Amino acid sequence: MRTVVVSRFGGPEVLTLVEREAPEPTRGEVRVRVRAAGVNRADIVQRLGRYPAPSDVPADVLGLEFAGEVEALGPGATAWNVGDRVFGLIGGGAYAEALVTHERLLAAIPAGMSFTDAAAAPEAFITAYDAMTLQGKLALGETVLIHAAGSGVGTAAIQLAKLSGARSIGTARTANKLERARALGLDHGIAVTGPSFAKEVTRLTDGRGAHVVLELVGGDYLREDLACIAYQGRIVLVGLMAGASATLDLGAILRQRVLLRGTTLRSRPLEQKLDAMQAFARHIVPLLAGGALRPIVDRVFPLSDATAAHTYVEKNESFGKVILDCG
Repeated sequence: MRTVVVSRFGGPEVLTLVEREAPEPTRGEVRVRVRAAGVNRADIVQRLGRYPAPSDVPADVLGLEFAGEVEALGPGATAWNVGDRVFGLIGGGAYAEALVTHERLLAAIPAGMSFTDAAAAPEAFITAYDAMTLQGKLALGETVLIHAAGSGVGTAAIQLAKLSGARSIGTARTANKLERARALGLDHGIAVTGPSFAKEVTRLTDGRGAHVVLELVGGDYLREDLACIAYQGRIVLVGLMAGASATLDLGAILRQRVLLRGTTLRSRPLEQKLDAMQAFARHIVPLLAGGALRPIVDRVFPLSDATAAHTYVEKNESFGKVILDCG
């Protein structure tokens, strides 16, 4: 099978297309013929050597989400049939024509949805739903502040907030991204060139602040989050694009009784990953099937052009997801 490997840590040029033997599924696993794979920020950080892969996936093959067809069943695997169209998350290894995964870490692709669109859904919608709804407890009528509103997770979160009856405020680096986000249901957009948005969030909420912050940027954004968080607000830290350290006003956390919570899917135990995937299948997939939610795809690159895909993502010009076509 064709596989993109990280030949050494470094820039996009270290991604190399090679031939490898297709993996064999063990007990409770299935092999998926990958048709499309999502490109995520975590892939870039791993390529740079700053995000080690879990021990149960290939250390030199990137890729956290995929869509394809069940190709082979391991012993005891009964949830799927060969030929079923499936999508899901994996700890790594999706930049390839085949992968193996636990059968319960898959969901059925809705009828009529392309592999490209399906590959754009799992990471974005599972992350947004888990962080914003399950952990952030976003409720009807509350306000959520969504950073990196034009990212895959950001575009998913905007749609989920709209469906939940919440009010959304998004930040992005360009007005163009915010305008496109408004078409997805974003209520207010703030164009930022640096971590300076708290005053505008406070104004837009009539001084109350945001009840939930979906923090996809990190760094000094957290300081601003605390300056515009509502009483008993919840900040859920998901990404660290702006850095892994910040100076915070701990007094604000105490006064406002703020809950600051970090989260990641990749390092969770299998049982928790299964729970997240089953929640996705139960709550999100039906909405994708009915058209109430939709994955946002910016560009598609062939698997052989993974280097170009990474170069494009690092320019921060994309809106939604970048996908690899795996054939």
